[in-house]
Amino acid sequence: MRRSRNEDAFALAALPAGACAVVCDGVATAPGSEEASRRAADAAVAVLTGRLEVGMDARGAMRAAAERAGEVVAGLCDDPDEAPACTFVSAVVDEDGVTVGWVGDSRAYWVSAAGSSRLTSDDSWATRMVEQGAMSAEDAWADRRAHVLTAWLGADAGQVEPRVAAFRPTGPGLVVVCSDGLWNYLPKPDGLAAVALAGRDGPLGAARRLLRAALDAGGHDNVTVAVIPCPPPGASRERGR
Repeated sequence: MRRSRNEDAFALAALPAGACAVVCDGVATAPGSEEASRRAADAAVAVLTGRLEVGMDARGAMRAAAERAGEVVAGLCDDPDEAPACTFVSAVVDEDGVTVGWVGDSRAYWVSAAGSSRLTSDDSWATRMVEQGAMSAEDAWADRRAHVLTAWLGADAGQVEPRVAAFRPTGPGLVVVCSDGLWNYLPKPDGLAAVALAGRDGPLGAARRLLRAALDAGGHDNVTVAVIPCPPPGASRERGR
């Protein structure tokens, strides 16, 4: 972390057969966003663990978690012109694979020696321009509006529909969930994988290397990263019953 105030927040939890992680990034231009991200992350992981433990499918639990996080952030607003806001990204890794959900531009990646990929698509101006065919990716990301959010959590966000996607890996790997303080410096899956997989010290070592890479590159933003192994230890035990 390089800023005096950390507007990122994360929460992790073990599941009966896996793990989940949530990362939220407070919008710097909105007051109260440090509290917004912290409360959103805590609320989301509580909903995820609660819903999954009673048998809800991961997609449904992810939507419920994102919606609850949005309600919590909206509830912090005292002045509509100064509404706290944050992004949201979460991953559930269990015996069925990987489920991710997001609002905003915090990201999830799949990292593996056999091939890596990004699991989320940013809710940002640049991404919208590229998806609409209005600009090339190079031009869109060079524009000063590139990182303007098109969706976020907050009282001023309007009707937000969290996006949810599932991924079934064909081999072992890592799920990386992070704020833009990391991916601004390691945006490509292969580049991120090269750093994360450079050692054999597990998820914690991978997270430390990613953090150090962002800071060494000049990291002027908060950098938050959570790494979950896949398959998680609990999943293999469940399958062996």
